[in-house]
Amino acid sequence: MFETLIPQQVPADTMNQNAPGRHCPLHYRYAPRALHALDAAPANVLYVVGGLYGNVEALAALHRLLDQESGRPMVVFNGDFHWFDIDPASFTLVNEAALTHIALRGNVETELAGEDDPAGCGCAYPDNVSDAEVERSNRIIATLRETARAFPESRAALGSRPMYAVAQVGPLRVGIVHGDAESLSGWQFSHDALSDRSSADRCAHWFEQAGVRVFASSHTCLPVMKSFSVASRDMAVVNNGAAGMPNFAGTRYGLVTRIGLTPAPAGAALYGHMIDGVHLDAVRLDYDHAAWIKRFLGNWPAGSDAQLSYHERIGHGPRFSILQARIAE
Repeated sequence: MFETLIPQQVPADTMNQNAPGRHCPLHYRYAPRALHALDAAPANVLYVVGGLYGNVEALAALHRLLDQESGRPMVVFNGDFHWFDIDPASFTLVNEAALTHIALRGNVETELAGEDDPAGCGCAYPDNVSDAEVERSNRIIATLRETARAFPESRAALGSRPMYAVAQVGPLRVGIVHGDAESLSGWQFSHDALSDRSSADRCAHWFEQAGVRVFASSHTCLPVMKSFSVASRDMAVVNNGAAGMPNFAGTRYGLVTRIGLTPAPAGAALYGHMIDGVHLDAVRLDYDHAAWIKRFLGNWPAGSDAQLSYHERIGHGPRFSILQARIAE
């Protein structure tokens, strides 16, 4: 998960890469071939909902969006559906809604399922996130864990969730992860990583190893969509950023990924790509901002860890634009 704004670069020599919140635990890791071995669940329309972050109003907006679809879309919560929801009512509502659908565990759910861990929040933050931000995230997960302790069965259910899944939408096999193709908290599907020229070779290898033509991810909390041509076939990585927070400067809506044989509901898609007749779209999630900010500040008042890290982004969005999110090959 990213923080309020795109952080300033922090000298690497000031970082402790083994500190809680910085490193990626071994049990977060997997081989891309693990996705190749999975049977793909068929869907005409697939919604990938990453980074809900306990936003109850965004959850209600998702249900309204799904009601506009003809038929019954497949919905996959690909991790970090919990985060700000430290009041028991919100925690229960979010947990039950996610587990009604296909739910993958992100670093938040993984750390909630266990007790205090050297991984901290499990975010594996890169160097350009400050120590102060990392430490606040570690304290947020500790606070949320206090709420979760009242729900032992829910914690066990979260811990049993898989780290990845595969869906089949028309001719496209879609690998659904939280982080990247090798780690639950990997950052190689971030905007910065995919903007690097080296990403083409790395992703080509992962497409081949995983046996997929699309990866859908979240975790980095900033959206990106990049298409690739691999062995004369179109491929893509789609990162929805955050369903429960604004993703662009001056906005107050979240984003989800929609992959479908039919177009997205009118006016919902902000940008997209087509592969072999399948629509890949970043779809806006218009939640009740006033109700959400009231709920957020009720749980995280001025001076609290989440308020310090996220209030500016929730109110005004990050320093990031829709044009930045769409990366040409």
